Amino acid sequence: MTGLDTNILARFFLQDDPLQSPKADAIMGALSLSEPGWIGMATVLELVWVLSTKNRIDRTGITKILSHLLTREEIVIEQSNILQTALQLYRNGNADFADCLIAASARAAGCSRTVTFDRIAARDAGMELIE
Repeated sequence: MTGLDTNILARFFLQDDPLQSPKADAIMGALSLSEPGWIGMATVLELVWVLSTKNRIDRTGITKILSHLLTREEIVIEQSNILQTALQLYRNGNADFADCLIAASARAAGCSRTVTFDRIAARDAGMELIE
């Protein structure tokens, strides 16, 4: 198994670097069921940040990218069930992806509630608003 860093994934999806993007393509293309790529949750969170802030990819584009990663059989995602839940919250609301991931992670950990001061996270990610 090969761990994949954020910059490999960013170059693969963005195709924005004439030297690094082909190398990222080769790495991603070499992954297989017997030699999969592994993506940690920290990498997913950083990838979403890079795509949305540095490259201004919108919610729909980010949803497509994360869905693509989740459906590739040659990629193993740490706690993929939590990512799927977070992605569903993100797709259906206006909360930031990080808030959706926090809410989904807390729920998976058995938390009865996740408290926040963020009105959008409370409304769209299922957190409890503290006023």
